[in-house]
Amino acid sequence: MAIFRCLHIKLAIKSVNFSSTVFLKLLPSYALLIILYQLVLNGTSARLIFLKPASNHFKPLNYDGMGNLRVTKKGIRLEGISEFLLPLYVKEIHSRKDSPLVLQSDRNVTVNARNHMGQLTGQLTIGADAVEAQCKRFEVRASEDGRVLFSADEDEITIGAEKLKVTGTEGAVFGHSVETPHIRAEPSQDLRLESPTRSLIMEAPRGVQVSAAAGDFKATCRKELHLQSTEGEIFLNAETIRLGNLPTGSFSSSSPSSSSSRQTVYELCVCPSGKLYLSPAGVGSTCQSSSNICLWS
Repeated sequence: MAIFRCLHIKLAIKSVNFSSTVFLKLLPSYALLIILYQLVLNGTSARLIFLKPASNHFKPLNYDGMGNLRVTKKGIRLEGISEFLLPLYVKEIHSRKDSPLVLQSDRNVTVNARNHMGQLTGQLTIGADAVEAQCKRFEVRASEDGRVLFSADEDEITIGAEKLKVTGTEGAVFGHSVETPHIRAEPSQDLRLESPTRSLIMEAPRGVQVSAAAGDFKATCRKELHLQSTEGEIFLNAETIRLGNLPTGSFSSSSPSSSSSRQTVYELCVCPSGKLYLSPAGVGSTCQSSSNICLWS
């Protein structure tokens, strides 16, 4: 019995020595794992403390998002002011029903549209000095019926509004021709067409009509006023036709002079060149006797 007890004690001592040796070998690994675990805990705690309300822009994570960021069935929802430092790729951006959508930048706001190949097809840039749009066709539509109010492309600019109103003090300046079926002024206002330094030309293949239904029509010029009809006639129709400031022809020395000191009736004469002049009326025609004015026409 004593021999067996001694053998059992020796085996127990050997097993204890073996376990101690393995534990001492694994102790550095256990210590390293404990240190790494402690570092991870410290880092996580520091991040949570940093993200916690010390800064109002960051809040701890929860089951549906983080801070102002919420993940819903319809997508991602942001509350308040959000800043993106890198490009944001989304399909649609909507604001709340009771608030507007505000895009703000310190320099400018640029919206780009690209095709499936990544090529730029349209661009809208809102800057401090100008708003620029680059596209094949630019349209402005009415919110009620979708009617085109303004459209522009390389060929033409179309204004679909019922009325085009220019309120500038200098009016509207057109570098080339203007085609319109009707030009009219505002009610109780005058219509004025003026060319300050050049000519004003109105042309129409089927005629030009100028009408003043309740007023006068005046044509004033500094030099000659030409009324020309190449194939038709010039027709003057009025109750009274007056030709003022016509020159008066004088009798030649061989012609008899008028005995009346005050002439009130004149004869309308025409020179071969078409010039009109007046001649004092007599018993017969006096145009021939006062035709010396035609020499200077």
